[in-house]
Amino acid sequence: MSDLKNVQPLADFNWDEFENGSNVNVSKAELEKAYDETLNKVSEHQVVDGTVISIDKKEVVVNIGYKSDGVIPASEFRYNPDLKVGDTVEVYVENQEDKKGQLLLSHKKARLSKSWERINAALDNEEIIQGYIKCRTKGGMIVDVFGIEAFLPGSQIDVHPIRDYDVFVGKTMEFKVVKINQEFRNVVVSHKALIEAELEAQKREIISKLEKGQILEGTVKNITSYGVFVDLGGVDGLIHITDLSWGRVSDPHEVVSLDQKINVVILDFDDDKKRIALGLKQLTPHPWDALDPNLKVGDHVKGKVVVIADYGAFVEIAPGVEGLIHVSEMSWSQHLRSAQEFMHVGDEVEAVILTLDREERKMSLGIKQLKEDPWETIEVKYPIGSKHTAKVRNFTNFGIFVELEEGVDGLIHISDLSWTKKVKHPSEFTQVGADIDVVVLEIDKENRRLSLGHKQLEENPWETYETIYTPGSIHTGKITEIMDKGAVIALNEGGEGFATPKHLVKEDGSQAQLGEELQFKVIEFVKETKRIILSHSRTFEDAKDEPKKAPRAKKTKKEETPAINNVAAGTTLGDIDALAELKAKMEKGE
Repeated sequence: MSDLKNVQPLADFNWDEFENGSNVNVSKAELEKAYDETLNKVSEHQVVDGTVISIDKKEVVVNIGYKSDGVIPASEFRYNPDLKVGDTVEVYVENQEDKKGQLLLSHKKARLSKSWERINAALDNEEIIQGYIKCRTKGGMIVDVFGIEAFLPGSQIDVHPIRDYDVFVGKTMEFKVVKINQEFRNVVVSHKALIEAELEAQKREIISKLEKGQILEGTVKNITSYGVFVDLGGVDGLIHITDLSWGRVSDPHEVVSLDQKINVVILDFDDDKKRIALGLKQLTPHPWDALDPNLKVGDHVKGKVVVIADYGAFVEIAPGVEGLIHVSEMSWSQHLRSAQEFMHVGDEVEAVILTLDREERKMSLGIKQLKEDPWETIEVKYPIGSKHTAKVRNFTNFGIFVELEEGVDGLIHISDLSWTKKVKHPSEFTQVGADIDVVVLEIDKENRRLSLGHKQLEENPWETYETIYTPGSIHTGKITEIMDKGAVIALNEGGEGFATPKHLVKEDGSQAQLGEELQFKVIEFVKETKRIILSHSRTFEDAKDEPKKAPRAKKTKKEETPAINNVAAGTTLGDIDALAELKAKMEKGE
């Protein structure tokens, strides 16, 4: 209570104003003026600093010391996910008061107004800045930096090749400005540049310690058709496709996959250690060293055809262990063919080891050896005189080569095709690929060739022709071919004959034509050479001459003298003198 005694009322307190709630001595205008003086002086279209007073998903409320707070879309702050209440931000005053009495602010425009200054300063000072990755574009990404759309090339996102750009969209990352085009206001930024300096130091350390034969762990960075690039921790090396596996590799994806961690061995590098050759297969023993020591020539092996060429096929009997089957070892046939006719890549085959060189790591194989050589018992299956059906393989001017079975060939000489027909070329008689009946005439086992005949399947008609086409006999025939030297005549009883042009003159003096059927007299028949000489003109000339023939009268001595001369005419030159002496004696006797 003692304290209350010391309280004194204000001497100048106006109780009327207090009771009425107003200051009757101060005007409203004066009050507004005094209030306005307590606020910031804000002009439209200027940039001022504000304080964030609230944040939600849609908007950010900012106090700039004005009579009302401004609202800014939250999307303008996407580049800065760490924004919080109390942060100071730059804002651009668009309108002091809209229709709703709301202060309109823009953070984006505030950033833009100063962005070029800040962008250029960041480039000059190699400053690390933050940016928001908005979207993908051709060759890279679009990044919002200080409200400016900058380009981030795909190669500048990371030190590793990027396979999926979409995972970066919507992320806020740190960047360095690497290029600015002032004329077009283009900005290029890089994230890779931030980590390259650190990697460069790491790379130098790794390179300084590289040694041939060293085993390192790396990550598969890229896979190409010719090999695999491996990141050794800032340093790249290449595993050539041939060093991925001891076996043949057609696609490196069969052996490794992207981002896989693998151990590799350093095979070689250049003086600057910029090109590093790596090996993967060298970490395992060579398959030839692990090959079954009991494997020997003559053993049967199974494998897969990995490479094929015209001359043969390579068969992998174990990863990294291959043998060559030469085309000549694929069939007992002597006809050179392509290996593709017997097998294809990927085929599983069985073969016999023909040669084996472990030091040279070479092996030759054969598949024909799985079957019996038909020439070993050729006399049993194809004895002389036996009849068979063969397939025509090819022609020569002197005969036909045929195949009785795979590996067994024979020749039919052109003279053994027909008893009667004059075959000028085998193609007149048959065709390639056709079947032909044959009889074995001779066996040449050393040269693996049979002598065959076709005409021998029939009886020799010339035995019969000898009794039919006797000299002087007349037969009907048709002219089938005319040449300069004469014509070929097909005789009705079989066989062919030949007539010279003078023997083709008809009774009316005209020449016989192709296709005419006429009477022909046999002038000559030679069985050994199968030759029949014919004449049409003799059929009517000889008939006219026969009635005129009369018995010859007995000659006198004078008439017989020419006979002596005729005899003399038939003698040799050595008898001339003796005949002259005989004539002289006869004249003296007279």
